[in-house]
This record gives sequence, structure tokens and C-alpha cells, in this order.
Amino acid sequence: MERSETTVTLIKNYSIWIIGALFILLVGFSVAFEHYILAAVPFALLFVVWSFFHLNSLILFAVAITPLSVTLKDSMFNLGVSLPTEPIFIGISFFLLLRFLQNGKLPWELLKHPVAIVLLAQLGWMGFVIFTSEMPLVSVKSWISRVWFIVPLFFAMSNVFESKAARKQFFLFYTVSLAISCLYTLYVHSQFDFSKQTSTWVMFPFYKEHTAYGMALAFVFPFAIYQAFKKQKLTSSILSYGLLGLLTIATVFSYSRASWLSIIASFGVYALIRLKVNLKYFFFGLFMFVGTLYVTQEHWVRVFTKNDTVSSDNFSEHIQSISNISSDASNLERINRWMSAIRMFQSRPTTGWGPGTYQFQYAPFQHSSEMTVISTNSGNGGNAHSEYIGLLAEQGWPGLFLMLIYLVVLFNTGFRVVNRLPYGVDRSIALCSLMGLVTYFVHGVLNNFLDMDKAAVLVWGSSALLVFLDLKLKKDFSVFK
Repeated sequence: MERSETTVTLIKNYSIWIIGALFILLVGFSVAFEHYILAAVPFALLFVVWSFFHLNSLILFAVAITPLSVTLKDSMFNLGVSLPTEPIFIGISFFLLLRFLQNGKLPWELLKHPVAIVLLAQLGWMGFVIFTSEMPLVSVKSWISRVWFIVPLFFAMSNVFESKAARKQFFLFYTVSLAISCLYTLYVHSQFDFSKQTSTWVMFPFYKEHTAYGMALAFVFPFAIYQAFKKQKLTSSILSYGLLGLLTIATVFSYSRASWLSIIASFGVYALIRLKVNLKYFFFGLFMFVGTLYVTQEHWVRVFTKNDTVSSDNFSEHIQSISNISSDASNLERINRWMSAIRMFQSRPTTGWGPGTYQFQYAPFQHSSEMTVISTNSGNGGNAHSEYIGLLAEQGWPGLFLMLIYLVVLFNTGFRVVNRLPYGVDRSIALCSLMGLVTYFVHGVLNNFLDMDKAAVLVWGSSALLVFLDLKLKKDFSVFK
């Protein structure tokens, strides 16, 4: 009997060795003869097998490697894909579709949650305006990419979070990988004396430029603080303080003013939670603040136009330049994009120009008096630099309305979870998620990154975590039962 078991074990081991050898030979052959697509075949097979045997760990693996993914872009078709994360998310979405077709089961409790309902409404409207899009193929691609992010990172992630260990690992995995990209970025940046001019590109190829890099740093910053100050062993404490120090240095040298502002805003929300301020008073105060700014806009425009401090290596001047709308090229170009988006919205107020079309359509809507030294007549300079104004241009007022409703139900859920959970790991992670989402959606006033895996993992994953904990508070919840 023992001999038989030993033989079976040896056979299994031989099989693993043979498969591993074939794997290495195929990859080596493919690289040697520059057949790179063939080299991807064994990796694709590996992920297929992985998804069948342990889908949850595959999703966490994708989360972990996202900060280190690189984007390949085809300039002819203007198509970009982040490797290896986006193919993994696409594969997971396809696998979940097949599983649904096989057993017909859906996570109904999750689907009935207000956050999920509004998210599905957003996807529905985004899909509908494809039919009125100026560039339907571009809009279809934009819609499909949104689906392959939301399906694994929101709907499937809720199943992942049934594991308490996974809830703790979500931010940790992303943050550790981000720290690796920070070390690379700081090393490259040091070769240029940490100058502001080079800060916009030194994080490439992991992040396309400094605002996306700053967004990720700001999102995980509350978690890094929690990780450093929680009770733990001495070795873990030293490592956590080192991680916080690294992320702090990286955030400073990202020169991302929006990132700095968003971190401050997140700690403002933290103060509201500590003071136990009712959420309705928070939204009322926010509404009054925005309304006051709108009514007094002429006064503030006069004040800001008097500021001629431009962004520079001097951190004091760089901070002061945030309100410079008279000579700072970055700020002025952002205003040019916003005004172009508003004119696009005025042209098509209900359905917009179609998802993903702004960068191809905004050029004719620029006014020469608003263009800057970094403006382009061909309109190939990127997106609208606002998560909200960009929606007006691409999806009309319903698109923006659904986003605002999403924020209301999401933050209402987040505040409810944090206030009701007992003190412990789950509450701390929920608070990190909530504060991280605050940084993103404050940052979203000045930039938009939801079409990137770097942001999608954090935003949809954190949303899924808050929804899962909210449902868990109501009853013993399992999304796929």
C-alpha cells in the first residue's frame, strides 16, 4: 500500500516536472525566435487552469501585480492594454459569463444593493449612448473595458472578501507592489536631482505620468498610516514605518498637487467620522459650499488671476501655483479642456458624443483665447481631466447625474459601515477604503483615471469591500449561495 502511494506521488511529481520543462522550453523557443504571441500561450493556459481551481486567489494576484503592469499601445488603432492585468480581468469576466450560462446563478443579494443598482444603471446608460455615439467603435471598446473591470473587481471581488484574510490582503498587496514602483521611480528621479520637470514621466512604464501615480499614492496613503500605527510585532512595525516613509517621500516628489489636496480632504472626512457628524449634514454643507463658490465665482476668478506663481521645484511655490489661472500652463490647459467639454455638452446635452470619444472630438471646441503652449490643434492630448465634466461631454447630463447618485449611495454605505462596525480589523480596513475613495473622487475633479487598471482596481475593489461589509452587517451574507 505504501509502495503504491509512493509511486503515485512520484508520477505526480514527474508530471509537474515534465509540464514545467515544456513550459520553459516553449517560452524560451518563442523568445529566441521572437514569436512573442506564442510565448503568451502557456501563461494563458496557466491562468485558465488557475481560474478553474481557485478564482479568488487569481483575482488577488491580479490586484497585487496591477501597480507593476505596463501598457502597450497601438498608435495606429489607438488601442492600449495593460499587461498582464487586463487580459486576466478579461479572462475572469469571460469565465464568470460561462459559469452563469452553465448554472444560471447570480448574486442576487449583491445585485439588489443600492450601490450595485446604480452601478448597473451607469453601465446601462453607457451602453445605450453607444447607439448615438459619434464614434461607435471607440465607444464599444470603452464600454467593454468598463465591464471587464467591474465584473471581476466589484461583483466577483465581493466573493473574495468572504475571506477575512483577503479583506486584509487587498490593500496590502497593492501597496507593497506600489512601493516597488516607488523605489524604481525615486531611483530614476534621483538621476535628475528630483526636478519638477522630470517628475511627470520618471514613473513610466508603470504609470503613464505623475497624476496617475499621485492618485494611487493618495488612495493607499490612509492604509499605510493604519498599517504603521496598528499593534503588531516589532519587525512588522519597522517594515510598516519604512513603507509609510517611502510612500510619503514618493508622494512629495510626485509633484502632484491634486494628490496632496485629496489626502487633506480624506483626513477632513476622517475628522467628520471621529466627531460623529451625520452624513446628511456633510452633504448639506458640501452643497452649500459648492453653491457659494458658484455664486461668488467672479470674485474668486479675480483673486486667482492675480496669482502668477507657477509650478516649480520649490514646494512652497508649487503649492501656491494651485490657484494660478493666469500663467500656469498646466492649470490653464486644464481649464481649456473643461471649457471644450462644456461646449461639447451644450452641443449634445442628453446623450453626449459617446464614451471614450472626448479626446478625438474636443479639438474643434477649443477657443484660441483659451489655448496654451501645450494645447494641440489635432486634439490628441488626452482626456477632459475631470471625472465629472468628461461625463457631461461623453454621456450627457444623465451620465453625470448617475455618477453623482453613485457617490451619494456609496458614501452613505461607507459612513454606515464605519459607524456600525465594532472596532477591529474590518472597521479599520473599511475606513481605509472610505478615505481612499474620498481621495479618488476629490482627485476626480481635476483628473479621470477610471479607464486605467491602476485606478479601477482601487475604486471598484474598495466599493465592493464596503458593500460586502454592509450586507454582512445585515445578515450572514454569501454572494454566491
